[in-house]
Amino acid sequence: MTRAIFFILVLSISISGCKSPEARRPISQKSGSFIKISAERNKKLNAIESEQIQNIIKKDTSKTYFASESGFWYYYNTKIEKDTITPSFGDIVNFDYDVKDINGNAIYSDDDIHPRDYAMDQEEIFTGLREGLKLMKPGETVTFLFPSQKAYGYYGDKNKIGTNTPVICEVTVNSIIQNQND
Repeated sequence: MTRAIFFILVLSISISGCKSPEARRPISQKSGSFIKISAERNKKLNAIESEQIQNIIKKDTSKTYFASESGFWYYYNTKIEKDTITPSFGDIVNFDYDVKDINGNAIYSDDDIHPRDYAMDQEEIFTGLREGLKLMKPGETVTFLFPSQKAYGYYGDKNKIGTNTPVICEVTVNSIIQNQND
């Protein structure tokens, strides 16, 4: 009889031990409130910067401004009418540019930055400038008005450009060397 009880006891322990483990529940559950608050803050910031840029455009009636599909505005200082190339992936673009704050105060002059070569979409450069260069032909000069999210964003450049700073850049494309790997 003790053998039967021992057998039943071992059998019941092994059956109850085969139960699958339950997932642990988190100690605290967080909602998406941080993301919602951040999104609302960014929407307000974007609205304020867009209003600043629209005020500049309204006051400057001597130029024709264009709104890009990417969320910045620009006008041509020098426009090349003839049909020439615009840069595409891998092309080397040589250009000069300067950076001003939204009030037109110089942050970096073209002497500070020097002409630079940029391999299109293969090197780091701020989003607005990368997208703006794609609109330009050799010999053109364009002035871009970038909201902060298209410029240096939340972090700035960690030097002269602070956090969430909209900027104005005057850019001249000197040359475009087409990528020969196509």
